[in-house]
Amino acid sequence: MSQSTDQHGAPPDSVIERELTHDEFDPIGTAVLITLYFLILVGMWLFTYFVEFLGNGPTVVGVIG
Repeated sequence: MSQSTDQHGAPPDSVIERELTHDEFDPIGTAVLITLYFLILVGMWLFTYFVEFLGNGPTVVGVIG
């Protein structure tokens, strides 16, 4: 006789599940990613601002003159 098993080879009764409550869930990784993406966006905006509008800041190719 063969018993049914899950994908890890364990019988279905012995699968351990743990439910997280709102107090235990701490989305630090999500906050870090959002902050990182925001900083990249601000950096790209500043670079574009200096190159396109001021003309006196950082340049893509160099000073032409």
